[in-house]
Amino acid sequence: MDQYLSKYASPLGNIMLTSDEQCLTGLWFENRMHHLPKGSHTYISRETPVLRQTKDWLDIYFSGKEPPFFPPLHLTGSDFQKEVWEILRRIPYGKTITYGDIAAEIAQKRGIKKMSAQAVGGAVGHNPVAVIVPCHRVMGAKGNLTGYTGGIDLKIALLKLEQK
Repeated sequence: MDQYLSKYASPLGNIMLTSDEQCLTGLWFENRMHHLPKGSHTYISRETPVLRQTKDWLDIYFSGKEPPFFPPLHLTGSDFQKEVWEILRRIPYGKTITYGDIAAEIAQKRGIKKMSAQAVGGAVGHNPVAVIVPCHRVMGAKGNLTGYTGGIDLKIALLKLEQK
């Protein structure tokens, strides 16, 4: 299946975008983390309607406002990763939660005593659609800044942007 590739110039650096025919499949800061999936995909440099919609979303976001819509997403990962990413999507604009909060939510949903915050961190770190699936809004215990695939400097910049 063909995948389409485009670039977006953000105030924090170039962002790479990928999509299939109908949904966004990847978004990452160039030279920060590369999420092009391995396999039989052919990447074609082309603007698709979903890539244009994603760029509109990013224009609104980087203007310091919460976008009123989301581009359609096609996230590829394990069931656990998708469960974590769905929780990330529900983190309100300008708010943060901890890896432990996510782990506790999953544990409660599954009816188990405990879930590993480290396992949650692994899933967060493999988020294929940064910013839109807001992994930058996840903090360490007690709200401290911890790893971010794009780098802590980028995480801080995104959080500050949302506080305007």
